[in-house]
Amino acid sequence: MTKPVLTLLLLSGILWATDKKDTAVYRPNINFYGKQDTILSLDFSSKKPLREIDGYNPAFHFPPVRQDTTGTCWAFSATSFLESEIYRQHGKKIRLSRLFTVYWEYVEKVRRFVQQRGESLVVQGSQPMAVLKRMQQYGAVPADLYTGLVNGKTKHSHGALYKEIKTYLNYIKQNDLWQEEQVLANVKMILNRHLGIPPSTIAINGTNKTPVEYLMQDLQLPLDDYVAFVSFIKFPFWTKQPFPVPDNWWKSTEYINIPLPDFYAAVKSAINDGFTVVLAGDMSEPGKYGPTDLAVVPSYDIPSAYINQNAREFRFYNKTSTDDHSIHLVGYKKYAGEDWFLIKDSAASAFKGQFNGYFFFHGDYIKLKILAFWVHKDGAAGVLKRFADKNQKD
Repeated sequence: MTKPVLTLLLLSGILWATDKKDTAVYRPNINFYGKQDTILSLDFSSKKPLREIDGYNPAFHFPPVRQDTTGTCWAFSATSFLESEIYRQHGKKIRLSRLFTVYWEYVEKVRRFVQQRGESLVVQGSQPMAVLKRMQQYGAVPADLYTGLVNGKTKHSHGALYKEIKTYLNYIKQNDLWQEEQVLANVKMILNRHLGIPPSTIAINGTNKTPVEYLMQDLQLPLDDYVAFVSFIKFPFWTKQPFPVPDNWWKSTEYINIPLPDFYAAVKSAINDGFTVVLAGDMSEPGKYGPTDLAVVPSYDIPSAYINQNAREFRFYNKTSTDDHSIHLVGYKKYAGEDWFLIKDSAASAFKGQFNGYFFFHGDYIKLKILAFWVHKDGAAGVLKRFADKNQKD
């Protein structure tokens, strides 16, 4: 090794070492199976964001709702987002059913499973975009008219539901029974038993309406006006691409791929302009811990100055960044010279701290770990114009 190269490496090591300010710790944790465990975490004592929800000038949103032991964050985050959109556009405060969408998402997943002869994913997870698609097909209903809770249940738990559907679909595949309508009818019976029968008509101010009529007449949501963005170097920038994760089960290619600086700037611009945003990405990180209400990137992971497009891509490539959760961004604050974001979260971990259902996300966490976001097109006007201009030239 030549002396200049060695010197460069030594200097690089010194620079890296001087930025190692954070301390790793192990913390007690209850794992997914309800058993005591430990997780690698962070000593958060040096992290001091503004801990005051109103200080983030939050956009209208309803208080956080728990998804309990279900994989339905996609429905909870996107429905919360659409409730905020109804208020932003029409000044109406309307709570919507999450589980109505979950019910029909299962039906459409199973339909594709049959059509693809078992080669399409059927799991609890999905993408927030699925809420828009299911509403376009099946409409929407108020939250109190379809809770998804039956037989006196007060908390959501979908383990038994998913196990029964999975067992049935395995039987279908093993025996080559691909009669679509029969399979869907049987799956609906399973769903009806676990979630209840979704209403085909609802009474709104004394008038009976279908869920589709309610969506069109009362909610008036412009479902075609919402756009999604990703940032991957494996695809050409300023083109529409897939979100390459399992939960994009219908293989949508409607995600606009943009460079990380534009991706981050678009999120920040949208929330500053009064638009809330749905975020999806990796939430299983040492720097995100419920009892502290914080999500940061520890310097022992990567110092702030080194967070860039390549670092982000590397973590997606080696699967240390995965799409495991969706959340609702509702506020922003520049505090002590740093970007902080107010997050509404339906996961159980969000209810372990002082601010039930909320996290304070540092800007670095958005840059490194958030893989996709959804927003109304008016909230991304600048980046959409650049996308249109670049594709017009091409």
